[in-house]
Amino acid sequence: MIETKNISKFLSLVLRHAPETIALTLDENGWANVDELLTQCNKFHKKLDNTLLDYVVENNDKKRFAFNEDKTKIRASQGHSISVELELKEVEPLHFLYHGTVDKFMESIRKEGLQKMSRQHVHLSQDRETAIKVGSRRGKPIILSINAPKMHKDGLKFYISENGVWLTDKIPVEYIEF
Repeated sequence: MIETKNISKFLSLVLRHAPETIALTLDENGWANVDELLTQCNKFHKKLDNTLLDYVVENNDKKRFAFNEDKTKIRASQGHSISVELELKEVEPLHFLYHGTVDKFMESIRKEGLQKMSRQHVHLSQDRETAIKVGSRRGKPIILSINAPKMHKDGLKFYISENGVWLTDKIPVEYIEF
């Protein structure tokens, strides 16, 4: 199959951060019309058809994208830097969760906790292996353990995206085990 990594990265750009790159319209819930997406991608010299789009969505290792039931709409599952309402339901975490980072962010995290920065949420993993992969993208990973059950008990909310990423608005320092 055609190199799909570049297509996946491009879809992440237009569905999570900058739909204006190809003059794409997202609704308030982050959904794009599939026909419009295909038209705009091809108009901007990104060769994409339904078959290739289906393949990228189904085979993305992180399940970054999702179709609606009749496959007429597509959106990113999480990770947006633009404002969208993903209609996530609050979930109670029963175990510690994990966050992968690198040394250059540790001073800030020790002072301010984990912040969502330009994204809509802080992203967490339910297992250390996933957090290691996430942290490894930027260098030698440091894995932080998050006392999510205590956070939830103290009134902070958690959600799970369609692709299994745990999300919250912030993680104060007192809930982080360094």
